[in-house]
Amino acid sequence: MKKLYRFSAIALLVLPLVFTSCSDYLDRDDDDNITEADVFARYEKVNGLVSDVYAAAKKADRPLVFFEHFSNSAITDECEGTNVEGNITNNFNNGAWNPNSLPGSVGQYWEALYEGIRKANLIIENVQKYNTPDNPQQDGDLRNRIGEMYFMRGYFHMLLLRMYGEAPYIDRVINAGDNMDFKKESVHSMVEKIVTDAQTAYGMVPNKYVKTSENFGRVDKGACLGLISFVRWVAATPLWNGASQYGYNLRRVFENEYAYDATRWRKAKEAAKAVLDFEVGGTKRYSLYTKHDANDFKDPADGNLNDSRVYARLWDMFYDMDAFANEYVFFMTKSKDQAWQGDIYPPSREGSSRQQPVQEQVDEYEYIVGDYGYPVYSAEARKGGYDDTNPYVKGTRDPRFYRDVIYHGAPYRNNKNESKTINTASGSDKIGATNATTTGYYLRKFQQESWNKSGNFSINAPAIWRLPEFIYIYAEACNELGEDIDEAYKLVNTVRERSFMKPMPPEVKTNQQLMREYIQRERRVELFYEGKRPWTCRLYLEPTSKEELAKESLWKSSGSDNSKRTQKYWAANNGALPRCQRMINGMRPVQDENGAITVDGVKYRMERFCVEERTFSIQHYLFPIRQSELQKTPTIEQNPDGKPVGMYNFKKKIR
Repeated sequence: MKKLYRFSAIALLVLPLVFTSCSDYLDRDDDDNITEADVFARYEKVNGLVSDVYAAAKKADRPLVFFEHFSNSAITDECEGTNVEGNITNNFNNGAWNPNSLPGSVGQYWEALYEGIRKANLIIENVQKYNTPDNPQQDGDLRNRIGEMYFMRGYFHMLLLRMYGEAPYIDRVINAGDNMDFKKESVHSMVEKIVTDAQTAYGMVPNKYVKTSENFGRVDKGACLGLISFVRWVAATPLWNGASQYGYNLRRVFENEYAYDATRWRKAKEAAKAVLDFEVGGTKRYSLYTKHDANDFKDPADGNLNDSRVYARLWDMFYDMDAFANEYVFFMTKSKDQAWQGDIYPPSREGSSRQQPVQEQVDEYEYIVGDYGYPVYSAEARKGGYDDTNPYVKGTRDPRFYRDVIYHGAPYRNNKNESKTINTASGSDKIGATNATTTGYYLRKFQQESWNKSGNFSINAPAIWRLPEFIYIYAEACNELGEDIDEAYKLVNTVRERSFMKPMPPEVKTNQQLMREYIQRERRVELFYEGKRPWTCRLYLEPTSKEELAKESLWKSSGSDNSKRTQKYWAANNGALPRCQRMINGMRPVQDENGAITVDGVKYRMERFCVEERTFSIQHYLFPIRQSELQKTPTIEQNPDGKPVGMYNFKKKIR
């Protein structure tokens, strides 16, 4: 009889591509003599192994801590990260990452994802092999657990696809003596297999779990539909659907499969519609969180220290379990706790402002002109009164801005929950002070605003997928296909309305490019700091698109000093700052007797400045596979331009 530890060790030896450690698998048992057959002869043991897979999935994509203690927001034009904890995000932005060095590993890279796949395959196959009995206390639980493993197998492969693109799809347990010549598959082949696994899971898991159930948060049918919709959308985006038209000239293994095909948008539309229309008991399974009305600005402590700028609904949608039950399509519980909030607080609240929003993100929060919203860099916003020297006037910006970002002059509080106005010109929160912002902004999203560094709480948000994400996928597909435009327009506006934001202007319905821009901006605003931006900027090939390169060239020609370039670029009404991921900007207060912003008795006007330049090259669209993994499995090809350490021409640019 084989002991379980010998079974796992053999597997570890025969597939170095996907195996790293099996200790957590073994640690589920305190009996050294237990065999593989013994484990799979008992439901409770199998249920424990399933929990291990959920734990691995949680590590693989925790939006608040994608890189150890950091969100992935700071490797994009959403945020800037500090240099603590190994300077992780800045190492990415400086180009100091390659096949021998991928900073901030917490279970999100190639080898860990394949370890999760291995565990799912072991459960799927061995439950059948050993005829595992059902839960004696609840019929049907075993079938649910097996369905969850089909979902997880597809989910881990989705994460591989999202980060690396082409990869092997492992849908079986690898045994000694099996053929080890693993090779990549095309992204579109992987998508079809992910869809198949998700469909299998859909047929085995329940419609939903009620929020009071001990199983609340497990995979249900809606999560399966979400996985299908997400990968269909990925397959339709430019990186995998017409990349050469957007300046991508590297060659992937299956490059001939990535020419533009409109049917991919058709499949994305249908899959997103399936999420939106999914019903349980005759009613829509998912709905937007709409508790609290337009007059409610109270924080969790029943106070209002935000000058009625942040709606209670926008606070609670990340903490109220009703939001999780009705709007969240798939989520992981207890992503972080109060310690995270302490880290992102401004220094005036004894925080270290570990990640700070940048001007590129702030510019995406629209300006309200009459009955509609317009980007601040548009002619409509300027004509309507937007003033870049006084950009935060109460009630003029998308309400999500006031919830997401702390700015110079923002109504805030101290650790005694007393009213305080943020001052980035002087004091502990001054730009460049110890542990203070370098961009002029502090992060506010997800804060339990009234927490005063006393007591504990858990942060379950952000979700892996929320309903708005599928609304955007559906609307975008409609726009790309040129059909159901009125419906798409109305759906996007429902998300804006939920946030007390004015609708998109009607001309969006008759201008495909304009609608495309509004949907992309909506995605950036609604899903800010939820772990989405690193992937969307890559999927849409923004850094190498002709439009963004032209804007970058224009910015460079605007002056000899980076901050002057930014200021002149803006003054010349050249539109949004370049989305090339090669610089970030901020906003600083400047004392001015004619300034419209008064903080602590001093008048200020705001002024743009360049924070830093960054490195983003064409090979960065896909993450490199670790060289150690390629050495173990030489039949796997490195991603385009992935080279061993020492062969990259990366250098840190002047800040």
